[in-house]
Amino acid sequence: MILNKSFITNTIAVVFIAVAFLFPLEKIFSQALLYTGLFALSGALTNQLAVYMLFEKVPFLYGSGVIPLRFEAFKLAIKNLLMEQFFTQEQLDNFFQEEEKKIDLTPIIQESDFSPAYDALTKTVMDSSFGGMLGMFGGEKALEGLREPFTNKLKSAIMHIVTAPEFHATLNNHLKNSSLNDDMLQSIEGVIDTRLDEFTPQMVKEMVQKLIREHLEWLIVWGGVFGGVIGLISSFVL
Repeated sequence: MILNKSFITNTIAVVFIAVAFLFPLEKIFSQALLYTGLFALSGALTNQLAVYMLFEKVPFLYGSGVIPLRFEAFKLAIKNLLMEQFFTQEQLDNFFQEEEKKIDLTPIIQESDFSPAYDALTKTVMDSSFGGMLGMFGGEKALEGLREPFTNKLKSAIMHIVTAPEFHATLNNHLKNSSLNDDMLQSIEGVIDTRLDEFTPQMVKEMVQKLIREHLEWLIVWGGVFGGVIGLISSFVL
């Protein structure tokens, strides 16, 4: 955690300062320890304050609490990232083209019940001028033997249609020119907007903290390290 790394860094810097004051050493060594400790402590504390100011509002310090204050901008940035990088019109077009290649209607046709089609045909025949004549030979029962041959022929004809290259070309063209892509884009955008509207400044702050926590930890550590190096160099120059 941030407090652990910052505590260790600050403690080491304080130890350097304490040794410089409490133990009798040659001036050059005492000065080196003192400057190293002071600069290291200054660098670590400065970075620690900067990290704290990212997420928390500090009175009289302009720019502090920038992430909670700018959470609307963060929400918009997240939305733009999703819509511009993951859900573009081109990507949806490619998706539909790939899905169109996978469409196989044959199993659906094989399992479909074509009895309503046959029933509609027999009703049409019986309602026609042939109905009276067929009534003399048993009416609809006389046509019952045609049910299975008719449904098999109809299935075969439909499968021939849906497996033809012309059918797939027409389907692909329809998907390209239909409003399906636009409707899907609007639906996706609506879902993203709805979810982002549920975000609060606190949620955004916690999300960003979680994403960059490890980098923030090392920011404090390296602030102390570089501060200490600068302090050590300064002790020999001044």
